[in-house]
Amino acid sequence: MSIELDDIRDGQLVRKEQIRCFVKHISLYILTYISQGLKVKGLLAVPDGTSPRPAVIYCRGGIKRVGMVRKRRIISMAKRGYVVFAPYYRGNEGGEGREDFGGEDRFDLFHAIPVVQSLEEVLPGPIPLIGFSRGAVMAMRAARECSGVGPVVVWGGVSDMLDTYEQRVDLRRMLKRVVGHPKKQVEAYIDRSPACWVNEINTPIYIIHGTNDSQVDIGHARKLANSLDQAGKDYTMALYTGLEHRFPRKEDEKALDDIFTWLNEKLERSKQEVFST
Repeated sequence: MSIELDDIRDGQLVRKEQIRCFVKHISLYILTYISQGLKVKGLLAVPDGTSPRPAVIYCRGGIKRVGMVRKRRIISMAKRGYVVFAPYYRGNEGGEGREDFGGEDRFDLFHAIPVVQSLEEVLPGPIPLIGFSRGAVMAMRAARECSGVGPVVVWGGVSDMLDTYEQRVDLRRMLKRVVGHPKKQVEAYIDRSPACWVNEINTPIYIIHGTNDSQVDIGHARKLANSLDQAGKDYTMALYTGLEHRFPRKEDEKALDDIFTWLNEKLERSKQEVFST
């Protein structure tokens, strides 16, 4: 499917192109849509069978080729009965623009939300988000700045970008180039630090983290949980003892089972609250 637009607007689906899928009963598509006037792309997985279904947006971590969206990851989520969309972020996989680690590229997530909500395969209502690593910053910024979002899963997520600068010496050059100097552009770091503004979050949060994570220290999970606790917010935290940033397959599948059980419970409770009002 391709749509030619005379009046291109943010959140507009431009193209939906089916691609080959190596797993039966799952259909894969590349979506092209508009974000801040840029044509950006993402991967969509749709389970076969009854439609419409609930949807979730997966917010990848990393930057550029590091942490790129993997088909197997998205398909694994779709096997659990959800339509799954994963933005590539601007500048990746043929998309226009240049990503900036949770800054302007957050709009590639923000504008993906109405795109996903408009799909005929998707049930109406708020869209849950799963944010992995720096993708957690994207997901939490969406929960802070957008309507029609939640609940949110923070998986191995950054909660304080200033801590990331101190802890990840190997990332300092990139962070200075993309975000700025932490002393001169401190606000840019705070804007990317969910633990600093959880009072503005009004959706349930599920924190999941490996205690031996060498890429995003476990302190990020504890700091976010402490901030949510102090703000009186609805959150759940699951720490996986001895695990690194990326989980082994068995533990990863268990974590996904727990996440989608939690999402189902929260979405069902939200639906009941709507019907009771």
